[in-house]
Amino acid sequence: MNKSFRVTVNMISFILWEIKYMKIVIADDSSLIRERIKSMLNDINNVFVVGEAKNGKEAFDLIRKKEADFAILDIRMPEMNGIEVLKKIRESKLKTKVCILTNYPYPQYKKKCIEAGTDYFLSKSEEFEDIKIIISEFVNNQRGG
Repeated sequence: MNKSFRVTVNMISFILWEIKYMKIVIADDSSLIRERIKSMLNDINNVFVVGEAKNGKEAFDLIRKKEADFAILDIRMPEMNGIEVLKKIRESKLKTKVCILTNYPYPQYKKKCIEAGTDYFLSKSEEFEDIKIIISEFVNNQRGG
């Protein structure tokens, strides 16, 4: 291997190390909702959906295994609901930011989610598009921008 090639490889490695990637897990029992969220996030640089789950148990396992920076959770899912997943994330001391995205934005659910430590609570019918804004801002803050 010649010297200039080694320098280039080292420079590329350093640049890639310096770029902050955001790993996201999406959990919703609707594949249509998961696809819609992924489609929205495609336009944001350095954001990668590293896992999708159709139930709460899969969601928590993926968040822990993939060391997700951000999780988007539905409240009503089989096996473990989104609030239970949120509680497990906080009990496990994971640093994952959590957005609860729900068709049930009732005050009692919002209160439970806030008490459990959610970072965001959004209504699917009224605030769905806000996910892109929230993720974009989070990525920019991670970069110090």
